[in-house]
Amino acid sequence: MTPKAKTEIPPAGWQITATTMRCDLVDDFVTIMVHKDRSTKCAWYNRYKKKALEEKNQKFDKKMRLKIEKCHGPECSYVKGYRDKLIKEEFGEEE
Repeated sequence: MTPKAKTEIPPAGWQITATTMRCDLVDDFVTIMVHKDRSTKCAWYNRYKKKALEEKNQKFDKKMRLKIEKCHGPECSYVKGYRDKLIKEEFGEEE
């Protein structure tokens, strides 16, 4: 069963929660945060890819540029998966 869309469920019973996990896309550990309103953020994305997109003159070495290209940003399956896992847990749905 697919979790309800963000707008169809009440706010979470907590302010923010986070986890750190290995992201195979960027070959690094990332911290994923989910806020009370179910909005999400990835610390790796904010630190590297978002910065690269906003500041075109920002310089990164070749290895980091390759990681940045592989990052899916807000549409990342790791970010969405963690948010959906929390929703399932909160509403008592089995995986």
